[in-house]
Amino acid sequence: MRALVVSNMRPDAGHPGRGVFVRDQVDALRRRDGLAVDLVEGRPGAGGYVELARALRGRRGYDVVHAHFGLTGYPALAVRGAARAITLHGTDVRHPRSGRLTRAVLPRYDLVAAVSESLARELGRPGTRVLPCGISLSRFRPVPRAQARARLGLEPSEPLLLLPSDPARPIKRADRARELAADAGVRLVTLGAVAPEEMPLWVNAASAVLVPSDAEGFGNAVLEALACDIPVLATPVGVHPEALDGIEGALCAHYDRAAWGAALAALLAAEDRRVDGRARAERWSTDAMAARVAAAWAEITAAS
Repeated sequence: MRALVVSNMRPDAGHPGRGVFVRDQVDALRRRDGLAVDLVEGRPGAGGYVELARALRGRRGYDVVHAHFGLTGYPALAVRGAARAITLHGTDVRHPRSGRLTRAVLPRYDLVAAVSESLARELGRPGTRVLPCGISLSRFRPVPRAQARARLGLEPSEPLLLLPSDPARPIKRADRARELAADAGVRLVTLGAVAPEEMPLWVNAASAVLVPSDAEGFGNAVLEALACDIPVLATPVGVHPEALDGIEGALCAHYDRAAWGAALAALLAAEDRRVDGRARAERWSTDAMAARVAAAWAEITAAS
């Protein structure tokens, strides 16, 4: 089967990690027998979609074209003669304008998917599949904390909290992370433009990872922490409730400053606390999720 994956998440110098989860999934799909997968990436924004449409025009010979992000569904229509799939990631469903445009293009697609059950429910479209991109277990794996901190030039024994997202994004609720760190008297690190290969070092360097988001399309950061066996506190959005259920040393709850502070204090009281999270993260590995995508492609190409 020949497949073309189209994404509006091409990285640049200011956003080196943008779209890495799509590229990870493409790599996993390429490892599967019987699949030949091409990837075309464009930059976000109106100009980027015009560039994507031009880059895709005239492409032929694919069995399936799979667009990532709702508005990418428009330029992907330039590819003729292929079954069509689209995966929605969050703001393409929730943003008032993008949401309307996304819903308008979905009838043109043979397969509509969301990256989590909760996002599929928000979309409210019968038949929506759940097809996360998954996380790279080869990149996110346990590393001794001292080793990770040494490579990052950090103090080896200082308690350290990590908000693994850009604090400028209001939905990530950096304000909550800052007040928890202030209450605990612990340093908080927030991440914006971090290269994908450096992100696992920051996760392993942390005493705990904080994900107090108002909403998540999926929840990669929580799974990445679990894959590194790092304690994580998160709100019950995206995949968080399923991922954290029953994990000792993790918290999944609506944000409450006192309750979260108490949970965090217990984690900080134990030196180099780790959790048994990697086996849970394996449920959403890139290889496991690529198998689901490949099966979905087989269904829609057989029906077309």
